[in-house]
Amino acid sequence: MKDKKAIPVRKKDPAGVLPLFEKRNYTWMLIGAGLMILGFLLMAGGRSEDPNVFNPDEIYGTQRITIAPLLILAGLVIEIIAIFREPKRG
Repeated sequence: MKDKKAIPVRKKDPAGVLPLFEKRNYTWMLIGAGLMILGFLLMAGGRSEDPNVFNPDEIYGTQRITIAPLLILAGLVIEIIAIFREPKRG
């Protein structure tokens, strides 16, 4: 008879309820949150050398208009996947 690998059993709390998320879900949630924070920081950009002068190249640059929103959307998609990913039951 071959030895079968033991399937790890998820621990229940004292009320007998399984936890909603596992470690993998929380890891992906942190990755998604990190991407969103990075996107917001890139969107904020740096300070202008002269605040009295409007510089459209700084405001409408690729970093603020394209890259930052894409990172924020990617973070939101990862968050949704992490929340809806069902933990392994076993």
